[in-house]
Amino acid sequence: MSQYKPLNLLSEEELMFQDAVRNFARNEIGPKVLEMDETQTMDPDIIRQCFELGLMGIEAPGEYGGSESSFFTAILAIEELAAVDPSVSVCVDVQNTLFNNAVLRWGSDALKERYMPKMCTEWVGSYALSEAGSGSDAFALATRAEDCGDHWKINGSKMWITNGGEASLYIVFATVDPSKGYKGITAFLVERGFQGFTVGKKENKLGIRASSTVELIFEDCIVPKENVLGEVGVGYKVAIETLNEGRIGIGAQMIGLARGALEGALAHITERKQFGKAIAEFQGIQFQIAQMATDIEAARLMVYNAARLKDAGKSYVKEAAMAKLFASQVAERVASLCVELHGGVGFTKEFTAEKFYRDAKIGSIYEGTTNMQLQTIAKLILRERS
Repeated sequence: MSQYKPLNLLSEEELMFQDAVRNFARNEIGPKVLEMDETQTMDPDIIRQCFELGLMGIEAPGEYGGSESSFFTAILAIEELAAVDPSVSVCVDVQNTLFNNAVLRWGSDALKERYMPKMCTEWVGSYALSEAGSGSDAFALATRAEDCGDHWKINGSKMWITNGGEASLYIVFATVDPSKGYKGITAFLVERGFQGFTVGKKENKLGIRASSTVELIFEDCIVPKENVLGEVGVGYKVAIETLNEGRIGIGAQMIGLARGALEGALAHITERKQFGKAIAEFQGIQFQIAQMATDIEAARLMVYNAARLKDAGKSYVKEAAMAKLFASQVAERVASLCVELHGGVGFTKEFTAEKFYRDAKIGSIYEGTTNMQLQTIAKLILRERS
């Protein structure tokens, strides 16, 4: 297969890790991609292998069974997985950039000791913030948590929750006092088996269909007092700071997706002949390939830069929003054009081109819509001038 080879911006250790994930994705995930998409199910064996390879606890300390690596390393894994299947990529992404990072940063020592070994070796995590009436306006949530003395009682529901079907542990955001606005929001760790908790319907989606997106229902759900993540009333900080990191993960998904679409198109246009020569020999096609490759490299530089800033402990919120915004735009453009480069077969499910095209759309929606990224970027730019 003809391959699009990205610029070398990595250390030898990072390159070795990248190659290992790439080989796993192509050899183990690749043969199952179309079937998982068609059946809307994640092969449990794929999840098991992700744990065995250390991809579900990349930044976690070794004492918990984690890989003790960097945020940037997690970004590399997310990108490589997305180049083969964005559905598997988002599972690993949520586990690392949202769930694990939140628990490691905000969890008590007791919570980390209880849950992190499982998160690194066997349990999938899920991040439950959105509700039917609370999307971009994340803090308009209606789910309530009542202090019952020796425990909390949660009532309400969550919508569009990624990894919700496979998860064993959920970060659930609820308000303990609506009159306090965002200062009443609190984060809780809720196990799948807790009394009063139910996983509801699974959404029938346009793209990333093997990734479960579900409704969560809480009916007098009993949560131990010690399962508050952070402190009561600071859930808004947990959400904001975690989502800022998560946007870099989405950017990585999108550049991986775009690269996977381009690799498939390159394989097709070098083999497919029209008018007596390979499609790739036509200058018009070559110009399109050049523009797509340039756009992907630009997006990659933005994503990598944001991840490096995060690892260095420097400000990265604006850069993360820019990376997520631009990478999602590039992914949509590239995936769409790659369908066209395949011609008629690109519109069928015989090739992965149409799947990448469907998968790309979510990039402009989840973990902050395009308009929300633009708003964040503009506010930060104006603040820098004041």
